[in-house]
Parts: sequence; C-alpha cells; structure tokens
Amino acid sequence: MSPTPNMIAEKVGPVGRLVFNKPQKHNATSTDMWEAIPVILDEFERDPEIRVVVVTGAGDKAFVSGADISEFEKARNTPEQVAYYDKIGEMANKRLNRCSKPTIARIRGYCIGGGLAVSLLCDIRIASENSRFGVPAARLGLGYRASGLKILADLVGPSHAKEIFFTARHFNAQEAFGMGLVTRVVPDAELDSYVENYCRMIGENAPLTMHAAKRTIEELTRLDGEPDFARLNGLVKQCFDSEDYIEGRTAFMEKRKPVFKGR
Repeated sequence: MSPTPNMIAEKVGPVGRLVFNKPQKHNATSTDMWEAIPVILDEFERDPEIRVVVVTGAGDKAFVSGADISEFEKARNTPEQVAYYDKIGEMANKRLNRCSKPTIARIRGYCIGGGLAVSLLCDIRIASENSRFGVPAARLGLGYRASGLKILADLVGPSHAKEIFFTARHFNAQEAFGMGLVTRVVPDAELDSYVENYCRMIGENAPLTMHAAKRTIEELTRLDGEPDFARLNGLVKQCFDSEDYIEGRTAFMEKRKPVFKGR
C-alpha cells in the first residue's frame, strides 16, 4: 500500500496503521514520506473495515523528530524545490486533517517540529511518559503558516503557543498534558495496550455518528468563513436515517452490544 519503504501502511483488524519508518533518523520526514501519506490515507478511507487510523513512528526513540535536514541541500536547495516541498507537505497535512475516520497519534519519544504538527492534525494524542515535545523553528529561522499556528493556539491557548515558539525548548509529557497538547499520558510499558484498547473502543462505535461529530467540530473551529450548517444538519439526518440507528436502539432495548456497519 505504501509507495516508499520510509512509510509503512498496515491493517490490523479495524485499525489502519500509518507508520513513519526512518528510525535511524528518529523518523525525520523526507519528500517521499510526505508524498506517501495521501496515498496511504486514500486506501484506508476506501476500506470499510478500517474504523480508526493510528499514526505513529517506528522504533522507540521518536514519533517524528521533524524534517530530515540532511535532505535540504538536495531537496530544498532552490526556490522551485522549496515550493514543491511546501506543497506536498501542505497536501499531506490537509489529507490527514480531513480524514473522515477517527485518528490517533501514538507518541513515544521525540515529537518535534513537523512531527508535533502531524500529531496536532490527529483527533487524539496518546503519549508515553518518556515523550518530548517542541518546535525549534526560532533556532532555525523558519516560519510557520497561519493554519498550523491556529491549530496549536486553538488547542493550548495563545500564551502556551507563544511559549512553545518563543523558547523553542523541549517540553516533557506532563507539561504537554498540562497545557492540553496531548490527550492522555501513560507509562511507557502500557502505551501499546492503551492505544489498542482505545482503538477497540472506538471501533465498536457507530461510524456515521463519529464522522458527523468530527465534521461538526471541524466546521465550528474552521479558520475562515461561517460553518456550513446545512451540511452538518445533513450529517445528523444521515445518522437518524441509518441502519446503525435502528441497530443501536434495538441493541439498547435488548441489553446487548450493538454491531454497527457504517450504513
């Protein structure tokens, strides 16, 4: 499913796993990795058996440590190359942000720069206690797009967002949790089982309901324009018109676990 060995795409039951696979460089991102993300997510979207997508990094040292700076001389050395890199990075980020299925960032180790940006595009962030977070842009002279900064500021508030950028320092997992940067922090040894249980919990729920809630929250927090309430009301109607709604209320009356089909 993946067009490059630096990104792994795998299906484990109802879970689609998108893995940044460059552990020797702390999963630093390169051009081929950004190009692969939309391809993999398109496959996950088309598979009705996949109910939740987990984004993570290979190895135990990093989620994603940021951009692969060693690639810059070859891949980001001319204005045309910089424009292309920015374009594919933006496309990959938008594709992840617009994934219709619930997404979980499973974070262990370094989650830095572009890696932090990737995690913020996921719906839920679950981190191990040994995780480290930061944006070193101010030490590299980089600029960040308004869309990315808005996501960060909406999540942690303007003051914390400024602290993250102004200091360019690393924050530990508890600091990240305290400012709302991550959803949950668990002991390192429990990260895999915790994420697995979370995926199982989500996978058992009604896909149409989760999709409607996800799109509604996105519309209400969008960068510009008024929310498309007609579209959102249509998503709610789709839930009530579905077989899953019949199954949900029938299972409730029969005191059994519902079996949802996403239709």
